[in-house]
Amino acid sequence: MDVALDRAVRVFRERGYHATSIGDLTEAMELATGSIYKAFPDKRAVFLAAFERYTALRQHEIRRAAAEGTCGRDRLRNVLLSYVEASQGSEGRRGCLVVGSAVELAARDPEIASRVAAQLKSNEGFIAGLIREGQADGSVPARVDPDDTARLMICMTQGLRVVGKARLPLDGGRIVTVAMKLLA
Repeated sequence: MDVALDRAVRVFRERGYHATSIGDLTEAMELATGSIYKAFPDKRAVFLAAFERYTALRQHEIRRAAAEGTCGRDRLRNVLLSYVEASQGSEGRRGCLVVGSAVELAARDPEIASRVAAQLKSNEGFIAGLIREGQADGSVPARVDPDDTARLMICMTQGLRVVGKARLPLDGGRIVTVAMKLLA
Protein backbone atom coordinates (compact mmCIF):
# COMPACT_ATOMS: atom_id res chain seq x y z
CA MET A 1 0.00 0.00 0.00
CA ASP A 2 2.84 2.41 0.82
CA VAL A 3 4.37 1.95 -2.64
CA ALA A 4 1.00 2.58 -4.30
CA LEU A 5 0.42 5.67 -2.14
CA ASP A 6 3.92 6.97 -2.93
CA ARG A 7 2.99 6.74 -6.61
CA ALA A 8 -0.29 8.56 -5.97
CA VAL A 9 1.60 11.26 -4.07
CA ARG A 10 3.80 11.82 -7.09
CA VAL A 11 0.83 12.26 -9.42
CA PHE A 12 -0.98 14.62 -7.06
CA ARG A 13 2.20 16.68 -6.54
CA GLU A 14 2.86 16.96 -10.25
CA ARG A 15 -0.68 17.56 -11.50
CA GLY A 16 -2.70 18.73 -8.53
CA TYR A 17 -5.93 17.25 -7.28
CA HIS A 18 -8.37 18.45 -9.93
CA ALA A 19 -6.16 17.56 -12.89
CA THR A 20 -5.64 14.01 -11.59
CA SER A 21 -8.18 11.44 -12.72
CA ILE A 22 -8.87 7.97 -11.37
CA GLY A 23 -7.33 6.73 -14.62
CA ASP A 24 -4.15 8.64 -13.82
CA LEU A 25 -4.11 7.07 -10.38
CA THR A 26 -4.71 3.52 -11.61
CA GLU A 27 -1.85 3.91 -14.07
CA ALA A 28 0.53 5.48 -11.55
CA MET A 29 -0.38 3.17 -8.69
CA GLU A 30 -0.26 0.14 -11.04
CA LEU A 31 -3.63 -1.02 -9.78
CA ALA A 32 -6.89 -1.83 -11.50
CA THR A 33 -9.72 0.63 -10.99
CA GLY A 34 -11.60 -2.01 -9.02
CA SER A 35 -8.65 -2.48 -6.69
CA ILE A 36 -8.50 1.23 -5.98
CA TYR A 37 -12.22 1.29 -5.22
CA LYS A 38 -11.84 -1.71 -2.90
CA ALA A 39 -9.26 0.20 -0.88
CA PHE A 40 -10.73 3.72 -1.21
CA PRO A 41 -14.30 4.90 -1.74
CA ASP A 42 -13.27 7.71 -4.12
CA LYS A 43 -10.47 9.89 -5.45
CA ARG A 44 -10.69 12.19 -2.43
CA ALA A 45 -10.01 9.26 -0.09
CA VAL A 46 -6.94 8.34 -2.16
CA PHE A 47 -5.84 11.96 -1.92
CA LEU A 48 -6.29 12.09 1.86
CA ALA A 49 -4.30 8.88 2.31
CA ALA A 50 -1.61 10.22 -0.04
CA PHE A 51 -1.51 13.50 1.90
CA GLU A 52 -0.99 11.64 5.18
CA ARG A 53 1.73 9.49 3.63
CA TYR A 54 3.48 12.54 2.15
CA THR A 55 3.42 14.56 5.37
CA ALA A 56 4.67 11.61 7.44
CA LEU A 57 7.59 11.07 5.07
CA ARG A 58 8.45 14.79 4.94
CA GLN A 59 8.36 15.04 8.74
CA HIS A 60 10.72 12.09 8.93
CA GLU A 61 13.11 13.73 6.43
CA ILE A 62 13.06 17.03 8.32
CA ARG A 63 13.69 15.39 11.67
CA ARG A 64 16.49 13.28 10.19
CA ALA A 65 18.13 16.44 8.83
CA ALA A 66 17.80 18.13 12.21
CA ALA A 67 19.31 15.16 14.01
CA GLU A 68 22.59 15.67 12.14
CA GLY A 69 23.24 18.98 13.93
CA THR A 70 25.21 19.35 17.15
CA CYS A 71 23.33 22.37 18.53
CA GLY A 72 19.97 24.03 18.03
CA ARG A 73 21.34 26.51 15.49
CA ASP A 74 23.02 23.80 13.40
CA ARG A 75 19.96 21.59 13.60
CA LEU A 76 17.80 24.44 12.27
CA ARG A 77 20.28 25.19 9.48
CA ASN A 78 20.08 21.54 8.44
CA VAL A 79 16.27 21.71 8.37
CA LEU A 80 16.37 24.80 6.15
CA LEU A 81 18.91 23.14 3.86
CA SER A 82 16.62 20.11 3.58
CA TYR A 83 13.84 22.43 2.36
CA VAL A 84 16.22 23.89 -0.20
CA GLU A 85 17.15 20.42 -1.39
CA ALA A 86 13.48 19.41 -1.70
CA SER A 87 12.80 22.59 -3.69
CA GLN A 88 15.38 22.03 -6.42
CA GLY A 89 15.62 19.90 -9.54
CA SER A 90 13.05 17.29 -10.41
CA GLU A 91 11.96 17.02 -6.77
CA GLY A 92 11.30 20.74 -6.62
CA ARG A 93 9.39 20.69 -9.92
CA ARG A 94 7.03 18.06 -8.52
CA GLY A 95 6.06 20.54 -5.84
CA CYS A 96 4.92 20.23 -2.27
CA LEU A 97 1.63 18.49 -1.61
CA VAL A 98 0.96 20.71 1.41
CA VAL A 99 1.49 23.92 -0.56
CA GLY A 100 -0.48 22.57 -3.52
CA SER A 101 -3.34 21.55 -1.23
CA ALA A 102 -3.35 24.96 0.46
CA VAL A 103 -3.59 26.73 -2.87
CA GLU A 104 -5.91 24.38 -4.75
CA LEU A 105 -8.20 22.88 -2.13
CA ALA A 106 -8.14 24.56 1.28
CA ALA A 107 -10.54 27.37 0.38
CA ARG A 108 -13.28 24.88 -0.58
CA ASP A 109 -12.60 21.89 1.64
CA PRO A 110 -12.55 22.48 5.42
CA GLU A 111 -11.06 19.05 6.18
CA ILE A 112 -8.12 19.60 3.84
CA ALA A 113 -7.74 23.16 5.14
CA SER A 114 -7.53 21.72 8.64
CA ARG A 115 -4.93 19.13 7.61
CA VAL A 116 -2.84 21.76 5.84
CA ALA A 117 -3.02 24.08 8.85
CA ALA A 118 -2.11 21.24 11.22
CA GLN A 119 0.92 20.31 9.13
CA LEU A 120 2.15 23.89 8.88
CA LYS A 121 1.59 24.37 12.62
CA SER A 122 3.50 21.17 13.37
CA ASN A 123 6.43 22.28 11.21
CA GLU A 124 6.36 25.74 12.78
CA GLY A 125 6.36 24.22 16.26
CA PHE A 126 9.30 22.02 15.37
CA ILE A 127 11.28 25.03 14.13
CA ALA A 128 10.35 27.05 17.24
CA GLY A 129 11.55 24.10 19.33
CA LEU A 130 14.91 24.11 17.54
CA ILE A 131 15.24 27.84 18.21
CA ARG A 132 14.48 27.26 21.90
CA GLU A 133 16.99 24.42 21.92
CA GLY A 134 19.55 26.83 20.45
CA GLN A 135 18.74 29.36 23.15
CA ALA A 136 19.22 26.70 25.81
CA ASP A 137 22.58 25.59 24.39
CA GLY A 138 23.76 29.15 23.71
CA SER A 139 23.86 28.91 19.91
CA VAL A 140 20.86 31.28 19.49
CA PRO A 141 20.58 34.56 21.42
CA ALA A 142 17.84 34.82 24.05
CA ARG A 143 16.49 37.99 22.39
CA VAL A 144 15.26 36.00 19.35
CA ASP A 145 11.51 35.37 19.57
CA PRO A 146 11.12 31.64 18.81
CA ASP A 147 7.48 31.77 17.72
CA ASP A 148 7.69 34.83 15.47
CA THR A 149 10.95 33.65 13.92
CA ALA A 150 9.54 30.16 13.33
CA ARG A 151 6.49 31.67 11.59
CA LEU A 152 8.74 33.71 9.31
CA MET A 153 10.83 30.63 8.53
CA ILE A 154 7.71 28.62 7.67
CA CYS A 155 6.73 31.38 5.24
CA MET A 156 10.22 31.19 3.76
CA THR A 157 10.30 27.39 3.48
CA GLN A 158 6.90 27.23 1.84
CA GLY A 159 7.98 30.01 -0.52
CA LEU A 160 10.99 27.88 -1.45
CA ARG A 161 8.62 25.10 -2.41
CA VAL A 162 6.61 27.47 -4.63
CA VAL A 163 9.78 28.78 -6.28
CA GLY A 164 10.91 25.19 -6.91
CA LYS A 165 7.57 24.26 -8.49
CA ALA A 166 7.80 27.37 -10.68
CA ARG A 167 11.24 26.14 -11.83
CA LEU A 168 12.99 29.33 -10.81
CA PRO A 169 16.66 29.04 -9.91
CA LEU A 170 17.53 28.96 -6.22
CA ASP A 171 20.76 29.88 -4.54
CA GLY A 172 19.81 27.80 -1.54
CA GLY A 173 23.00 28.25 0.42
CA ARG A 174 22.68 32.00 0.15
CA ILE A 175 19.03 31.93 1.18
CA VAL A 176 19.81 29.82 4.24
CA THR A 177 22.73 32.11 5.17
CA VAL A 178 20.39 35.13 5.09
CA ALA A 179 17.73 33.25 7.10
CA MET A 180 20.26 32.25 9.73
CA LYS A 181 21.07 35.94 10.28
CA LEU A 182 17.67 36.11 11.99
CA LEU A 183 19.27 34.07 14.75
CA ALA A 184 22.31 36.30 15.21
